Amino acid sequence: MRAMALRRYGGPEVLEEMDLPEPRVGPDSVLIRARAAGVNPVDYKVREGRLDERIPSHFPLVPGWDVAGVIERVGPAVRGWAPGDEVMAYNRQDHLQWGTYAELVSAPTRTLARKPASVDWEAAAALPLAGLTAYQALTEGLELAPGETVLVHAAAGGVGSMAVQIARILGAEATGTASPANHDYLRSLWTHPVAYGDGLAERVRALHPAGVDAVLDLVGGETLQGSLELLRLPHRVASIVDPAGVASSAGATCSSPPTPSSSPSSPPGSTKAAWRWRSPPASPSPRPPRPSACRPRATSGERSSSPSNRRARVGDWAGGGGRPWRSGARRGRPRRR
Repeated sequence: MRAMALRRYGGPEVLEEMDLPEPRVGPDSVLIRARAAGVNPVDYKVREGRLDERIPSHFPLVPGWDVAGVIERVGPAVRGWAPGDEVMAYNRQDHLQWGTYAELVSAPTRTLARKPASVDWEAAAALPLAGLTAYQALTEGLELAPGETVLVHAAAGGVGSMAVQIARILGAEATGTASPANHDYLRSLWTHPVAYGDGLAERVRALHPAGVDAVLDLVGGETLQGSLELLRLPHRVASIVDPAGVASSAGATCSSPPTPSSSPSSPPGSTKAAWRWRSPPASPSPRPPRPSACRPRATSGERSSSPSNRRARVGDWAGGGGRPWRSGARRGRPRRR
């Protein structure tokens, strides 16, 4: 098969077209004839070797985690999928070698979703990583509920534009920061646009005098810090780029290094590590609040042995991957499962 691959780490020049053997298809996997592959920021970090100490890598290495295509063959234990099915997949595996920049892609069935007939191949290939990032940040990181308001930074980007649409589907009201050139685009997504820069807090307050219920940060730094004053109590903020800023701004202490790579499913440079801080209740609570210790969600193996984790989750993201990190307790009460 033809593939874009690299024999060593480096800049764009190390990518070259190669003839490689077909990837092996495991018992629970399928072979996909790729029609389009997604390109994400994590791909250049893979190419530069930034994930080498976190995930085993083998050369020649084919980058890419997103793909859309047609199933060509299925493994002997596969049920519910057949040759000819049109699918899209977030195909991040536990080692780096057989990515999606190739004519043929071997993918575990847990990474698959059916491609809607109304979506073209390019759009389908661009959806998995960015779409799941937005979905899990809102539903698991922030637990956004109907009637709430959410401020999304960088709302005109890939993750941001999906986040504001998902927020509306969830029944929430979205406000998004973007450059003025993208304001009409945000309005077309039923989102209140606000410009970046000085006076951002005042512009958001003009739309939401009492503040917003939650913030999804895709920028970090000063933008993240300036968002804290806009939050109602309890504070709810998730960031996919600055988890350290979320933890430090809330006074939380972390039991693991505050980087996306601390999660086995979120290596450095991925866009899947959403961190959250919820403040303790304003009024005294009859029970002491939980310690503010940042911790990752359980892996798929841990979830199976924990009674508190036995609930189905939509968008399982490659078998337990991509879980947002969290910090603190919600309004001083244990989370309901």
